[in-house]
Amino acid sequence: LSWAPRPGLAPDTAAALLASGPEGEMLWLDVAYRPGRAPRVRLMGRYLLPPCKQRWHTCAAFLPQGELLVCGDRRGSLLLFPCSSSSGWAAESTSIANGDTDLISEDSGSELEQSYLSHKGALPLEPPLFVLFGLHGKTGVTSVTCHKGYIYSTGRDGVYRQLRLQDQQLEVLRKHRPCKGLQWIEQLRFTPDGDLLVLGFHADNFVVWSSRTGENLHCIPCGGGHRSWSYCSSPSAEVFAFIKSGDVMLYCHEAEPCEQQVLLASLHGREITCVRRLGAVEVPGHTALNVLVTGSEDTTACVLVLSERSRAAVPLAHLSDHISSVRTLALAGPMGPGDEGFGEEGLSALLFSAGGRAQIECYRLLCAGDPASESAVACQVIHVASHRLDEHWERKKNRHKLIKMDPETRYMSLSVVPKTTTKHLPTLWKFLAAACSDGSVRVFGLLEAARKLVLVAESFHHQRCVLKVEAFLHTGTGGERRHLLCSAATDGSIAFWDITGPITDVVDALHRAEGEMQPLALDAPLLTIMAHSCGVNSLHVSKTPEGRYLVASGSDDGSIHVCLLEVAAETCLQVLERVSRPCAHAAHVTGIRVLRPDLLLSASVDQRLTLWHRGAGGLVPLSTTFFHVPDLAELDCWEVAEAGGELRYYCVLCGQGLEML
Repeated sequence: LSWAPRPGLAPDTAAALLASGPEGEMLWLDVAYRPGRAPRVRLMGRYLLPPCKQRWHTCAAFLPQGELLVCGDRRGSLLLFPCSSSSGWAAESTSIANGDTDLISEDSGSELEQSYLSHKGALPLEPPLFVLFGLHGKTGVTSVTCHKGYIYSTGRDGVYRQLRLQDQQLEVLRKHRPCKGLQWIEQLRFTPDGDLLVLGFHADNFVVWSSRTGENLHCIPCGGGHRSWSYCSSPSAEVFAFIKSGDVMLYCHEAEPCEQQVLLASLHGREITCVRRLGAVEVPGHTALNVLVTGSEDTTACVLVLSERSRAAVPLAHLSDHISSVRTLALAGPMGPGDEGFGEEGLSALLFSAGGRAQIECYRLLCAGDPASESAVACQVIHVASHRLDEHWERKKNRHKLIKMDPETRYMSLSVVPKTTTKHLPTLWKFLAAACSDGSVRVFGLLEAARKLVLVAESFHHQRCVLKVEAFLHTGTGGERRHLLCSAATDGSIAFWDITGPITDVVDALHRAEGEMQPLALDAPLLTIMAHSCGVNSLHVSKTPEGRYLVASGSDDGSIHVCLLEVAAETCLQVLERVSRPCAHAAHVTGIRVLRPDLLLSASVDQRLTLWHRGAGGLVPLSTTFFHVPDLAELDCWEVAEAGGELRYYCVLCGQGLEML
């Protein structure tokens, strides 16, 4: 049995009662009640739950949009049923139907039961419209909640999920893992001040966890989740009641003034390892707000907005799907105002995040102005796909008895292959290049509509850890396109690949095999140069107005290397110029950008940001700025055209903190 409030009806006088019975039959009963009077029961619908070992529902909610009912069952599935207020058979006593106000008699309950049960055969037994099978695993769904047009489900798998209704189907947008160890999530509570409270059981304690502050507000020893319980909160007090050893226990906590004040909220719990700028959102009454994405060693990625006026970073969304550290980010897009598929004042882009345990996650980010919110920007995150190299290992039985021979692979860098759709090669697949710690360069294909991310090609040419990868596009004089790839390893070498042929072969194979294939082998590199004496920590490729390419790199030894490349006929790359600057910095060069053909920017762990002029005499330092972020991991740059037409360059640096210059 479970109760569910009905939209449009007063909760203190009416509610819906859902009852699961034999052979997977579930009844929907509307119950209207008043103190001291007999309840009025109306049988509204009969539903058939999918076959499973434990065939009963655990929770339900009526959706405000459309006449639909969403249920969770003991198998962990979410079910969508049709529900219409006009259908149903009124099983009510004659006295109540005539407006009589007699008190409940001894036999009234049994009469009502016999009345509607004898007529339930008049209603059809309806199967679900849509099923998300086993969404929360075999331990079951614990609650379903509707809030601001979205559906939230919780389960005993340690996550809660955000969904939306799309063409009478449930679409999973993303999943959240509140905190480590909270495996048994029971309910979600949305507070008036915008906080989301997660109620659940951690070991033998009842826990109330705040999504805003990321901490436990209450931890009550009760013996665990296998018991009846109830929780109620108000501005003045909070009450938790539960049954333990046959006794009804009551825990009451009166509100106290908070003595702890947060001066500056943290973005991450550990070092920030990567940063990318998504774009700028125009909001009336505000200057342009920059939307950034950061990844961290704390296994999360954060979408945040950074305002030049307030000088504050406000998180918009935290992405917690990674099981290990997030090392690198890449963006495909973004689409701006006027692009098809998004509003006039917003941004849309695909975000790829990768790091430890050979894990890649892909999201669709939709950002738009929202003057009513604290950040003035609203961000919607849709989880698109994920990939792990050792997924087959996770599915093995008795794997604890086996020895895993291959070491854990870590993705060090990602780069989206640009503009893979042409007239000669029409495809919806997007391609992503990855630098891997096991010495390989891998290429992945993404089909967003099918939410599929597959490994399509790889090469172990470097035979050592690959640190950086950059993909770029060359358009010939006849309009033909060639997809080129640049990879750098720990020995200081930089290799250049032509992946045009493999991508064409991959598209054909994917179309024939309907998205499943064995990875192809990449051809040998076109060119390999020894740019440094040790590992390459930063890499950037920029196209010159003459159609050539400047490749800038920075190394562990503090040196900077720049080479000018020209793409000759067919499969030939020529090095026209090479410039090296030993000891450009006193420590690792972890960030470099070519701003213009004659202007470079480099950043190092020595906390210096240096602007270089590239000319006939080599690299000449123009200016040096000291920044405040220790252990610099990465930088990102962009240019903004001022009102007078002058270009201004901005950069954001990350490490033990975040700074924009």
